[in-house]
Amino acid sequence: MNIIEISLKFTPMPMSVQRKEADDAQTVYQQVLDAIKAGSPSVLELTCEHQPEKKLALLTSEIAAVQTYEKSGATSGGKRPGFAFGME
Repeated sequence: MNIIEISLKFTPMPMSVQRKEADDAQTVYQQVLDAIKAGSPSVLELTCEHQPEKKLALLTSEIAAVQTYEKSGATSGGKRPGFAFGME
């Protein structure tokens, strides 16, 4: 399963949708990236293949970051890829 995770400005929890195929995940990733690059606020609607009833509608001007990764048995319960910020 491939995860497309979207972080929104001023929101601590990321939003995510899943795709079964890596190519489909890359297509969604590119769709989100293109929406960010466009710069004009619009609504981006996404659905999830793993949970068909799950739907997201995001205001593109509020997207801070997007990442895609493959969910495997090793990462299902552990840390997700990406940056970890901590206090030292």
